[in-house]
Amino acid sequence: MDKKDQIILQQLDVIRTMSERGLRSMGDDFWGTPFANVGKKEPVVPHEDKKESPKTADPQPAEPVEEEQLPPPEKMEDLLAELDGYVGLDVIKDEVRSLINMVKVYKLRAEHDLPTADLSLHMVFSGNPGTGKTMMARLMSRIYRSLGILSKGHLVEVDRSGLVAGYVGQTALKTKKVIDKAMGGVLFIDEAYALNGKSENDFGQEAIETILKAMEDHRDDLVVIVAGYTDLMEKFVHSNPGLESRFNRFMLFPDYTTDEMMSIFDMRCSKSCYTLTDEARAMVRDYIAEESADGTFGNGRGVRNIFETILVAQNNRLAQQEEITREDLMLLTADDVLHARGKIDE
Repeated sequence: MDKKDQIILQQLDVIRTMSERGLRSMGDDFWGTPFANVGKKEPVVPHEDKKESPKTADPQPAEPVEEEQLPPPEKMEDLLAELDGYVGLDVIKDEVRSLINMVKVYKLRAEHDLPTADLSLHMVFSGNPGTGKTMMARLMSRIYRSLGILSKGHLVEVDRSGLVAGYVGQTALKTKKVIDKAMGGVLFIDEAYALNGKSENDFGQEAIETILKAMEDHRDDLVVIVAGYTDLMEKFVHSNPGLESRFNRFMLFPDYTTDEMMSIFDMRCSKSCYTLTDEARAMVRDYIAEESADGTFGNGRGVRNIFETILVAQNNRLAQQEEITREDLMLLTADDVLHARGKIDE
């Protein structure tokens, strides 16, 4: 090889080195990943005297992904204290305590190898809207977990639209997805009677059958609570032998009294840092009494609506003031209540 050929080879080597550096630079600039091994079959090995670069080091094996850790079950005394803190619902509270005692004794008999009757924990909650059915279902899911009945203790709430699809075969799949999501907790079906279709082409019955099968197959880690108006729930449960055999525990949620709804209003004020003048308090009570005389009032929901309407009136009043103090922001006055009721024109 003559001198000319050696020079050509050296130039080619320089060009190759520059190309590799250029490709590495492009990798860093555009994709954030260095092309460390461009043109090489072997991985880059760092010099023994230098700290290993994270970009060229051999990848470490991925850490195993752990399943989400659930918080420990709540203490039963804390759950019962929360139950006692609910406004009204005295009969429901007694029934819940009786159910807790029944489960405790059932488990003790099983631990002592004594015969036990079939324990059905599925329930029917009946009553008008806003009487605390969803609130109690959520608490029951946590109580069941504390008792060791459920593994997760969460609540999945659905109605007909969340279970029934519009085509043959799709309802079972849609319902099964909801059931899978509810596993380990409580499946709460509001207005469950709507699953009873009025036509032969309705797919509500398919959802019912899917739920009944899941209740049988997963009896150790799934509780179903159905809810709705009292008369309609009675008809719903007795419309299907499978429903009758699985739902034999009924809880009737009565309407709140005026005093109880006033207590709910006071609790909302306390949690949101509002205070009522004495005159305003009397007016709020009258407001609740008058509105609740209508059968569509909605109990607790109606109280929430009244509370929010009064807040709107207060906001409008404060917007007219030049200076607003902390006390002003917290105070609800008689004028606010009158404006909310439409007794004073804007």
